[in-house]
Amino acid sequence: MKSGAEHLRSLRDGRALYLGGERIDDHTEHRAFRNAVRTAAALYDWHCRDEQRERMTFISPTSGESVSRMWQLPGSCEELRQRRRALEGIARQTCGMLGRSPDHVASVLSGFYMALDLFERHHPARAAAVRDYFHHARDRDLYLSYAIVSPQADRSRGTSEQADPFLVCGVCDEDASGVTLKGAKMLATAIPLANEVLVAAIQPLKPGEERYSVSAVVPLNTPGLRLLSRKSYEASCHEVFDNPLAARFDENDCVLYFDEVRVPWERVFVHGDVRMAQDQWHAGPTHVYQNYQCQIRLLVKLQFLLGLAHRIAQVNGVLALAPVREQLGQLAAEVAMVEGLICGMESAGSAYRGYWVPNRAMLYSAQVLTQQLYPRFVGAIRELAGGGLIMVPASVQDLSSAATRDIVVRTQQSPVTDALGRVKLMKLAWDALGSEFASRHVQYEMFYAGAAMVTRAHAYRSCDWGQVCALVDEYMATYGPGTPGTESTGCP
Repeated sequence: MKSGAEHLRSLRDGRALYLGGERIDDHTEHRAFRNAVRTAAALYDWHCRDEQRERMTFISPTSGESVSRMWQLPGSCEELRQRRRALEGIARQTCGMLGRSPDHVASVLSGFYMALDLFERHHPARAAAVRDYFHHARDRDLYLSYAIVSPQADRSRGTSEQADPFLVCGVCDEDASGVTLKGAKMLATAIPLANEVLVAAIQPLKPGEERYSVSAVVPLNTPGLRLLSRKSYEASCHEVFDNPLAARFDENDCVLYFDEVRVPWERVFVHGDVRMAQDQWHAGPTHVYQNYQCQIRLLVKLQFLLGLAHRIAQVNGVLALAPVREQLGQLAAEVAMVEGLICGMESAGSAYRGYWVPNRAMLYSAQVLTQQLYPRFVGAIRELAGGGLIMVPASVQDLSSAATRDIVVRTQQSPVTDALGRVKLMKLAWDALGSEFASRHVQYEMFYAGAAMVTRAHAYRSCDWGQVCALVDEYMATYGPGTPGTESTGCP
């Protein structure tokens, strides 16, 4: 296993990361990224603890060394559950707030590897690139991100119909050594924490758009690759106490611009085939496998929020009120529903080329429901908390200042804790529910799986309509014109 210190060193690679028009020389020490970077490093150190090794690691069949279980390819339902327990462990280290933790794109690469036969049919050399890179990333415990969505631009036009033919990243040149990429991709989440990025197209392409149907992995310090960060929430956090989540878990999101970036063929998985650009996600297990990881992380996040809601009710002295318990019971039922869907997709999974893959229909059902659930869940806890989320001291300094400390102590009372305990909880709650960091998470979870019409379409396609419609047809076959009523014959 890679250690945290080794991961930090690997990030000091000279990448062209920009924030507010300024190129950041060493982002691992910059106030906009340094805490989140150390959160990522801490994940590797946590894997390495003696008490976690059995749960979190397994022996790589190629290197013979311990690597993270996020790279495990389960051959049975029990092995899938074993891997799930490891992914839950990763999510619990960040309360589920790190949406692009290293296990996400590891799950994507695992799905690609499971579908090597699909890549073989596309091109044997591309299949070899997938196989070799999977071994490379697994044995080095790489932290990968991806950028698979095109800039929004003019949504009334297709990818090839934009005013700039290289607005969207595509191949502008190729030769015997590889391809050259030009254009942009988004939403590249956790780029400051990652080593390399998978660039691909998940949105459908049509014939004539082959130049955009490229999937490749690029080190983040590759010449010509520029990384444009959004506003950093961490940068405005002066004290962890005041912003306990944003100060540590702002994974950041970037736009990637490829300015004629050279990529060798051994890092190219798909090229010049719009059908394969979609099949790599949906014809094999990749899309299911990666989004199964998303639901595990989201479950942990919802469990954290549920615990936060219960603590808020205790601190406000309203836990004994029947309406409050009813609301908490509703939230608890919704969390249990998500957990049940995860258990169900494991048990109802199926074998794919010797690997055990979660049930597709249940996975897509979970996506549809949870992207509606998350904003409602947050809203319900905000309603439960009331004005206490707003009227907290501006800073931890208010608790140490002689001029304000007494006022804080008098006004921040609770039947179960002191003023410090109440302020600490409400600061955490605001950062999870109402801050700019929290608002980004609501938007993120609403669209993580795609637009609602996309997730519902997946659910429609994966439903066994023959089975459910057969129930209707079978019952209708039991009666017809002139069939006696139940009074004379009994119910069928």
